[in-house]
Amino acid sequence: MSDLTDLYQTVILDHNRRPRNRGKLPTATRVASGDNPTCGDQCTVYLRMEGERIAEITFEGSGCAISQASASLMTTQLKGKTATDAAQTFKEFQDIVKSGEAPEEFNELAAFAGVHAYPARIKCATLGWHAALEALKQPEAGA
Repeated sequence: MSDLTDLYQTVILDHNRRPRNRGKLPTATRVASGDNPTCGDQCTVYLRMEGERIAEITFEGSGCAISQASASLMTTQLKGKTATDAAQTFKEFQDIVKSGEAPEEFNELAAFAGVHAYPARIKCATLGWHAALEALKQPEAGA
């Protein structure tokens, strides 16, 4: 189990040190922000939709390693998904974070299973996800 824990820690550290899809998306058609005043984490998510699918997704923000790594991983998981698929992926992630139980098959989302031991960090881990789901609820810019 130690090898799996090490692998999960590597995933989190990698996404924190080399975040994917970080930066403002000039072609965004939907934007939403969230903040966690308890610890100071902030995250803005930018989406460009093509029909019902997320064509591009990026984020900007600051905060702890958990919030930044989670937002980075979120962008890789949600690109190409519909709002319904994104909500289902978030539910899977939220279940992992809250229960500490990872699916049997390897899944990068499971890297955050250890967060359940630190309830205050659950908000850090889910901040970017909540912003993305909020952005998906908004009407298209210019619509």
